[in-house]
Amino acid sequence: MSVFEIERDGAVATLWLANPDRRNAMGPAFFQELPERMLELEEDQNVRAVVVAAQGDHFSAGLDLKSEIGMQIQSSLAGGLAAEREKLWHLIHQLQDSITSVARSSKPVIAALHGACIGGGLDLAAACDIRFAAANTVISLRETRIAIVADLGSLQRLAPIIGQGHLREMAFTGRDVPAGEAERMGLVNAMLDDPAATLAHARQVAGAIAANSPLTVRGVKAILDAAQQETIGRGLDRVALWNTAFLPSEDLMEAVGAFLQKRPPVFRGR
Repeated sequence: MSVFEIERDGAVATLWLANPDRRNAMGPAFFQELPERMLELEEDQNVRAVVVAAQGDHFSAGLDLKSEIGMQIQSSLAGGLAAEREKLWHLIHQLQDSITSVARSSKPVIAALHGACIGGGLDLAAACDIRFAAANTVISLRETRIAIVADLGSLQRLAPIIGQGHLREMAFTGRDVPAGEAERMGLVNAMLDDPAATLAHARQVAGAIAANSPLTVRGVKAILDAAQQETIGRGLDRVALWNTAFLPSEDLMEAVGAFLQKRPPVFRGR
């Protein structure tokens, strides 16, 4: 079953996250299909700008730990041998590459956020060029709260957007950031009243972009991206190695147990 839909309106395409029953959580189908959809839009010469939006009440609840991906991670954690760690390393890189397909697009990509934008949802938003948010949006770099170092791009891509201070506070605490605060820190360019207004505004900006010379817009994006690509690539490689080595921990098991038992976790740094 497809978890994305594409809607075209002239030179603007909307890439819909289309799994609202799962709060657009990111499972195997998501990570496999996202690069395919981005390639489809990249090759469509009629499309000059892309809006990423979501069906349902939430943009994305992040990684679907109940999916096959979650089982692969658990399997890797259970084994201490190099072969199991290598599988985890490859899996992290596969997930990273899927999100990076958005950042690699030569066409500007605008995220229209609403509801929950958590974990992997924020990684996806960070890979976009521009972000707008409805007033009901809650954004969280939540991995620290479940004893995981975020490894799909937020730690690498957000510093130039919001600065080290805001990024470190979000990453160290894992707290929820409301849309108004996200606007003040520059994480989103503007906060709109509701999801419909947010989508309309994102499409309006995309239309203004699409009205310009596509060659020039691609050139502007390429130049802006050039200074960051090498640094982001090194950062993604580093966090993949870090999690391959250190993701298996008593703290992670405690986080999972606390979640299932609906209690606060007690972390011991082991």
